[in-house]
Amino acid sequence: MAVASPTPPVPGQTEPFVQVSKNRSDNVSDNRSDSVSSARTESSESTAEPSPTPPPPSQTGDTFVTNSGSNTVSVIDSTANTVTATIPVGNNPTGVAVTPDGTRAFVTNSGSNSVSVIDTTANTVTATIPVGNSPTGVAVTPDGTRAYVTNVGSNSVSVIDTTTNTVTATIPVDFGPYGVAVTPDGARAYVTSAGGSDVSVIDTTTNTVTATIPVGDSPTGVAVTPDGTRAYVTNNGSNSVSVIDTSTNTVTATIPVGNNPASVAVTPDGTRAYVTNVVSDTVSVIDTNTNTVTATIPVGNSPMGVAVTPDGTRAYVTNLDSDTVSVIDTNTNTVTATIPVGDSPFGVAIATS
Repeated sequence: MAVASPTPPVPGQTEPFVQVSKNRSDNVSDNRSDSVSSARTESSESTAEPSPTPPPPSQTGDTFVTNSGSNTVSVIDSTANTVTATIPVGNNPTGVAVTPDGTRAFVTNSGSNSVSVIDTTANTVTATIPVGNSPTGVAVTPDGTRAYVTNVGSNSVSVIDTTTNTVTATIPVDFGPYGVAVTPDGARAYVTSAGGSDVSVIDTTTNTVTATIPVGDSPTGVAVTPDGTRAYVTNNGSNSVSVIDTSTNTVTATIPVGNNPASVAVTPDGTRAYVTNVVSDTVSVIDTNTNTVTATIPVGNSPMGVAVTPDGTRAYVTNLDSDTVSVIDTNTNTVTATIPVGDSPFGVAIATS
């Protein structure tokens, strides 16, 4: 018997997977069918060799926020923490990802079954790409040549050639594909199946699923550590985060967090993961060495998306029911700014300048 496509994960509609507003059901599962420097000794004296000069930290560019209720993207000056532009896109924009060179942003329009491509210099839409039904998550490969888009309503992932802005492959995956993250070497994409309890692993050379990993209930967000050794997955229906060893594609730890975790971002040094807890109105900070929560940060109402700046000093969190973005100082783990944006901010991505 054919299974009906799930309702798009759009604020303002009944949400079958991720809890996006405290005005909806408190039980997500009810909505679906169940540098090391070295030293050497010369003669009798020990003289330390100069340490290699580390590369300078990546510079932080603008922050892009999808406003799912306004059909717009807010552009935030990440230095001044003010909105400098508002860009019309398609209906119900949810996910956003910026290319590694910072020149383009790809936005999934869940209500238009399309992806908008934004020129980040002009802050205008330069292309609109048809994809599957209810596109939600998006991730760009490290070389910037492809974008992977999850289609919740089609149970598929669209692969976009970012040179031609055309779909070159469509990959069947498990029920309700939601979040997506690409490994730093670009070899694999990890896709959460919010309609189930697993993560699909895609070989980006063949664009086929090579593994399926059981995790918690209704997994939504996913982020891979900078060294590529682990993937952190938010289990929206289990109030937990699964840690996947990417060499074996098995879960090595499960971390309790707040209620209905939605998204996760890992700091550039790989030491911490920031997790949004939609119903708790908080962000959990995970020490990735011990895989324990070391801080819980109050933010706005119904925090959804999270992204960490390239220099690792700040985390930006979208608050769906507050129409704001909270800026967290990652040194003190406190909110230092609150930025008004459009209606129902959902996804967030930060460019490298």
